Amino acid sequence: MAESAACPPFQLGRPRYDQSTFLGRLKHFIDIIDPSTLFVSESRLTECVKLLDDFKSGNLSPGVTDSQLWEAQKVKQAIIHPDTGEKIFMPFRMSGYVPFGTPIVVGLLLPNQTLGSTVFWQWLNQSHNACVNYANRNATKPTPTSKFLQGYVGAVSSAVSIAVGLNILIQKSSKFSPATRLIIQRFIPFPAVASANICNVGLMRHSELSEGIDVLDNNGNVVGSSRIAAKHAIMETAFTRVVLPLPIFVLPPMIMAYLEKLPLLQARRRLLLPIHSFVCLAVFGLSLPLAISLFPQMSQIEVSHLEPEIAMATDCKVLTYNKGL
Repeated sequence: MAESAACPPFQLGRPRYDQSTFLGRLKHFIDIIDPSTLFVSESRLTECVKLLDDFKSGNLSPGVTDSQLWEAQKVKQAIIHPDTGEKIFMPFRMSGYVPFGTPIVVGLLLPNQTLGSTVFWQWLNQSHNACVNYANRNATKPTPTSKFLQGYVGAVSSAVSIAVGLNILIQKSSKFSPATRLIIQRFIPFPAVASANICNVGLMRHSELSEGIDVLDNNGNVVGSSRIAAKHAIMETAFTRVVLPLPIFVLPPMIMAYLEKLPLLQARRRLLLPIHSFVCLAVFGLSLPLAISLFPQMSQIEVSHLEPEIAMATDCKVLTYNKGL
């Protein structure tokens, strides 16, 4: 009885937590980015896959609890691609996003960046993002590699050009003192990364504006393809990708600007880099699930706002669509 109260009945392929609430989404994404799954052994993975296969075929051993089944699904989803059935390379798993992405965030936020280091860290960040996006792509409808390359080149170009352009403008400005200039330069990664994210979404998903995306009724049945829903989905995704890097690239510079004034760090400058790295790791790890949880993966739209042919094809007042990542 205690377990059933704390752990809901297992549903294969469904989220464990209620996705209609912020708290439910937060718990769900904490599970997804849990770095402990990076250390799961091959034998443990095989055991989890077998447990889920037994559940699916109705041959589950007596005594297996819902909690064990949810944990098995968490492990499998963290490591194995749901469409291809293949293991995802460890650095590109969602559970590896924070530990493997933190060194890049630290590099992007280092003070006194040169032109070469700015280009290098922006390129490395967009390359890492591109690999994560490709490794976790929806493989049920294969996307041409050329489309991923378009998104990658566009993201790198926009990130590098904005970061370099803003750096040059600030360095040439006579309105700021050297100290103020240094503080402002620390915030440059955010507009560069945010603009690159928007560019990537636009290049990767522009075809949806002409082809539309599937809208679903209350039973999960496809009612039709809507270009209006596609527009909403792309705008929501672009907004999400602007919000996501906001705390990651804005909070650490603010925290470090305060910490660097402390007598301890004034006397021991060698501590700056490890403390900077810890601050980035803590902010990244805490803010990522919070930011992702702000918006539900499946969005709803009133039928009256969609195309007439879709409104005529259903009796539902509200339809659902997947806004994408």
